[in-house]
Amino acid sequence: MPQTITKSVKSMVESAKAEITELTAADMIAKAKDPGIVMVDIRDPRELERDGRIPGAFHATRGMLEFWIDPASPYYKPVFGEDKQFVFFCAGGLRSVLAAKTAQDMGLKPVAHMIGGFGAWKTAGGEIETGPKVKG
Repeated sequence: MPQTITKSVKSMVESAKAEITELTAADMIAKAKDPGIVMVDIRDPRELERDGRIPGAFHATRGMLEFWIDPASPYYKPVFGEDKQFVFFCAGGLRSVLAAKTAQDMGLKPVAHMIGGFGAWKTAGGEIETGPKVKG
């Protein structure tokens, strides 16, 4: 017997959008150097290698996000303990809606997501870096 999916991805995204802050790529380009904002890139590492990165963005793969946010987790990343706004983005803006909602549900605040993701950033003329990631 086939599986019966009772909640679609589309409905999950729409529900999450109703509960989170959304910022445009133009908003984020204007705020890119703001020290009070952490842009969180949740794309797969292959996407970063293929398409480039937003300079200064923190990379957290979607699969590890909850573990990196939770201070009780052995995988916790201290960046998520900083008193800053966390703006999530992915390639097109769907995964980041769900990531921002999850982070918000976990108690991380303030959070937002960038509408249209990396694609919108690129289209709006945002700075992109390519090549091997510089170790910092």
